[in-house]
Amino acid sequence: MAMGTKRKTPPGILLLRRVRGRNWSPKTFRYAILFITFIAYACYHASRKPSSIVKSVLHPEPSTKPPRHQEQHINMYPWPLGDVFVKEEDQRNSGKEGWEPFNGKGGTSRLGEIDVAFLACYSVGMYVAGHLGDSLDLRLFLTWGMIGSGFFVGLFGMGYFWDIHAFWFFLVMQMAAGLFQATGWPSVVAVVGNWFGKRKRGLIMGIWNAHTSVGNICGSLIAAGVLQYGWGWSFIAPGLVMSLGGVVVYLFLAAYPEDVGFPDINSNSGKFIKRHRGIDEEEEEEQADVEGQGESSESGSGQGYENKRSVGLLQACMIPGVIPFAMCLFFSKLVAYTFLYWLPFYLSQTTIGGEYMSVKTAGNLSTLFDVGGIVGGILAGYISDKFKARATTAATFMYAAIPAMLVYHSYGGVSQTVNVVLMMVAGLFVNGPYALITTAVSADLGTHKSLQGDSRALATVTAIIDGTGSAGAALGPLLTGFLSTLGWEAVFYMLVVGALCAGLLLTRLVIAEIREKLGYVDEVPASEPLLNDR
Repeated sequence: MAMGTKRKTPPGILLLRRVRGRNWSPKTFRYAILFITFIAYACYHASRKPSSIVKSVLHPEPSTKPPRHQEQHINMYPWPLGDVFVKEEDQRNSGKEGWEPFNGKGGTSRLGEIDVAFLACYSVGMYVAGHLGDSLDLRLFLTWGMIGSGFFVGLFGMGYFWDIHAFWFFLVMQMAAGLFQATGWPSVVAVVGNWFGKRKRGLIMGIWNAHTSVGNICGSLIAAGVLQYGWGWSFIAPGLVMSLGGVVVYLFLAAYPEDVGFPDINSNSGKFIKRHRGIDEEEEEEQADVEGQGESSESGSGQGYENKRSVGLLQACMIPGVIPFAMCLFFSKLVAYTFLYWLPFYLSQTTIGGEYMSVKTAGNLSTLFDVGGIVGGILAGYISDKFKARATTAATFMYAAIPAMLVYHSYGGVSQTVNVVLMMVAGLFVNGPYALITTAVSADLGTHKSLQGDSRALATVTAIIDGTGSAGAALGPLLTGFLSTLGWEAVFYMLVVGALCAGLLLTRLVIAEIREKLGYVDEVPASEPLLNDR
């Protein structure tokens, strides 16, 4: 779609408008945008989890001792309705002999190669997707990205039913899925940035970013829940959910306020309409203005969007703060995605309270890491808003993640309770800065004042930051596939180095924020506008 092409109001919104006889208020639209983008990106992450759940099925470790079965029945209710720790599970189709080509010598390395293939394509595709997201209709771009991603995730699972054992098949499916997955993050951050100003953006996007952990949790539960019917279903089910999510986006997502008759928020100081009356009267006048403008939005979007032009990658990289945060995210996602892809496998290969966990238990237990991540994302967003210190907050969380990970590795096997508590604490500190940088920081930079209100840099800036981070996300799981053969201690040392590097890369911005708080405004470096532009 060419840049100047008129875009239509989403069909689902048109239908609701006709049923209600009037348009929604700006506040209602904002809630709807948060909800739809939340669901959309939760679907993206849910479709990434199956590979971590089935690792122990594709490559059962020969040295692993069987779990101690104290019960002789199968719990029919999956977690969270049932128990997290499942003593016995249906082994009819779980593939205890593994799945060629992953069950032989070097199987963990091949599993690591599958992960890095996905993440490498995701990282490269991110740079292209970000520019396309600023040039095309975000609603359609996100729709086709979700449907395409769900299709290839499902095809990976079909390898089970088609009895495919060729490594190249699984490699190609993951690469194609990675390319389509790259459409997600730049698009949803751009949409949210288009609807929300910078005031309390950290808290709002911190809460909203819970979609990452919710998606991981749902993906783990879905994949583990259908695993007993064959590992192929662990991919097909999330892939189907992903495609259905794309349909919802097509029907109801208004990517820009102009799509439904509102002015561009980023050129109006973060507010749609200002009135000098009571709250109720103001809302009524907002509604009247919306209805008057809604007519034109049915046939096409407002001119504000059409007259914008997307920025290039080089221009976006020159925005103060983009490069430091992008490099920080490289190491932050290296740590986060190592947990994302390898935590269930790690749990199934180590003893907890003197017992080895079943594959389903490992999948259930790994979701608690993301529960801690939800709290971490919200806490990091709130703190960074309150103190107006994005870089300092992110760096502090990364430094705190170092002892949290070491303590978890050393004492996580003491008991089930200790493992759960330490895992959630580690998830809080690991996911906190990752969530903050990929949401509020990206949106801040994408609407930086040096762009003169050109919000169409949002997807491009987000893609640069998250694309660079995704390169680290690819490296972490790949290194884990090799280092795990030397022992899990080597893996955790790698994670510690990654967290340390992430914190150190923000040192210059942290110093700038501290100097600003101490009153040295005139001596703040060039990156200062990012930290004070609110």
